Amino acid sequence: MRHTEFWARLERALGAGYYEVWADQFVMADLGGRTAREALDTGVPPKEVWAAVWSALGLPASEK
Repeated sequence: MRHTEFWARLERALGAGYYEVWADQFVMADLGGRTAREALDTGVPPKEVWAAVWSALGLPASEK
């Protein structure tokens, strides 16, 4: 998964007005106590970050 796909999926899941705020503020234990943006900025692969986001948001299996 590329970064662009990650951001597009997150926008679809949360909406255009909220997804970036959520990525900057929501801390996830699955990412070592980091936000999605912090994890991506430190080199965690987007696919791994998406898996944590998918779990945190309780998204349907079709979005995995």
